[in-house]
Amino acid sequence: MKRIKVGLIGCGTIGARLAEVITQEIEGMDLVAVSDLVEEKAMNLVSRLSSGITIKSIEEIAGGVDLVIEAASARIVPEVVISAISKKKDVLIMSTGGLLERLDLLESARQQGVHIFLPSGAIAGLDGLKAANSAQITSVCLRTSKPPAGLKGAPFIVEHGIDLDNISQPKMIFRGNAIEAARGFPANINVAATLSLAGIGPARTKVEIVADPNLTRNVHEIEAEGDFGRIVTRCENLPAPSNPRTSYLAVLSAIALLKEMTDSVRIGT
Repeated sequence: MKRIKVGLIGCGTIGARLAEVITQEIEGMDLVAVSDLVEEKAMNLVSRLSSGITIKSIEEIAGGVDLVIEAASARIVPEVVISAISKKKDVLIMSTGGLLERLDLLESARQQGVHIFLPSGAIAGLDGLKAANSAQITSVCLRTSKPPAGLKGAPFIVEHGIDLDNISQPKMIFRGNAIEAARGFPANINVAATLSLAGIGPARTKVEIVADPNLTRNVHEIEAEGDFGRIVTRCENLPAPSNPRTSYLAVLSAIALLKEMTDSVRIGT
């Protein structure tokens, strides 16, 4: 099997961990280039890893690898995907919410024969939802509950002047669809975007966000109904060891997907 040359966009918590796994654990993959808006982050990551990794721009990376990995932010996703498509290179996207305003890029990728990979992230049940979508799904709802501190700084919170410090009991602070959730909580709700793309689409996928001061974990509950019956899942996520704002399961899902790319055996839908 041909070795896969990888370029990484974003050298923060998730990107750094993926870089370590690629260079140390995955046979058949080589990390050859990285990029970050803060060049010092990229330099520090390269210094910790094996030699031969260079720091390049997004456009340069897309032109010299087989797989581009985005682990930066939703804001940069369209640029990364457009660059990958223009060079006819496959791309793995972590900040899935960045695709919801540019669904045209998914069709462009299909037309150009470019693969876009979206890890499951911090939720469970996408395998069942994808299978159910081969028939008919009538409704999908995601309820995300987080400690109030984990929602600070989100555009929706700022715009509506919500005082998270004085919430003493669980409080529903948002109810809408996946598109609205991605706009209002771009750093918190990639799970809603991924869920919507696997199921009935962003406009029809309902999202509820609850600030719960009693929680120490982020909780994602999914309920879907359709011709298949009913699916209900619940994930209680611990944070990544190096960043309390990132769910560890989100990192692990990307690692599992990368390992699957180099394995001839695939399990699950």
